[in-house]
Amino acid sequence: MTTINLKDFYYWYIQDQFIEVADEVAEALTASRRQEAAYVERARYNKAYYSLDCDDGIEYSACQHEPSPQELLDRKEMFFRLWNALNSLPELQGRRVDAHLILGKSYREIAREEGVDKSAVRCSVLCGIKRMKKYLRENF
Repeated sequence: MTTINLKDFYYWYIQDQFIEVADEVAEALTASRRQEAAYVERARYNKAYYSLDCDDGIEYSACQHEPSPQELLDRKEMFFRLWNALNSLPELQGRRVDAHLILGKSYREIAREEGVDKSAVRCSVLCGIKRMKKYLRENF
């Protein structure tokens, strides 16, 4: 058993308060304190202090929130609708729409892989998107 001072680990203790804890707990508290001090030192050394109004995207990432369960269900439902619309396309057209929209490949890359003209791929993808829109309008 190790005796620790709670004032050293918790800021809300304003007077010394000593308690005995297991050695593992004392080791975990000490390791946590060291890790926090190392983080602060790394931030100071690398001058990693940011302002939220400098328009570099930090404010946006700091303001993002965890999605609610309702938002997660809505996203899941939308995913299944889009998935069904994509699966309603013919195999070749679905593969091309998937490669262009989801995998982010250009028309030229898809045409090179399939050995066809770029305009045929573009026409196929655009028609596939129209068919997906029509499927979604009719079914949902």
